[in-house]
Amino acid sequence: MTNNAPLRGARSGLTLIELIVVMIVIGLLAGLVAPQILGRVSDAKVTSARVQIELLGSALENYRLDNGLYPTTAQGLAALRAKPAGAPEPRNWRGPYLRKAVPQDPWGRPYIYRSPGESDRSSFDLLTLGRDGLKGGEGEDSDFGSS
Repeated sequence: MTNNAPLRGARSGLTLIELIVVMIVIGLLAGLVAPQILGRVSDAKVTSARVQIELLGSALENYRLDNGLYPTTAQGLAALRAKPAGAPEPRNWRGPYLRKAVPQDPWGRPYIYRSPGESDRSSFDLLTLGRDGLKGGEGEDSDFGSS
């Protein structure tokens, strides 16, 4: 005769071994997925900086077309939002040349702007020092910009 009744004293739930196996599997998955996600975040920041530099460069070109020259280093990128005071005074300022405030780089620092540029005296330098904020570096720590 078979007994179809449930066993008395049987417990539902997971045993300690099952919990340990589940934790190991989750740890392995996190170890495989996390580097992929972090690599994407790093790539996204670099791409974002490159796009912002392009947009700021276009705004600077529009400023130059209106005024005959780029804002000086002292006037800075703020000249794209508000008419700069001081010499040389822009002759035909038609700004603001940016819809929003001048952005910081994706790592929370201001972009470096120099006019005239060091590499091309008739233009400007616009760059970021990357994640580490120091000259040189590789990957996300590398310097890049319009210069």
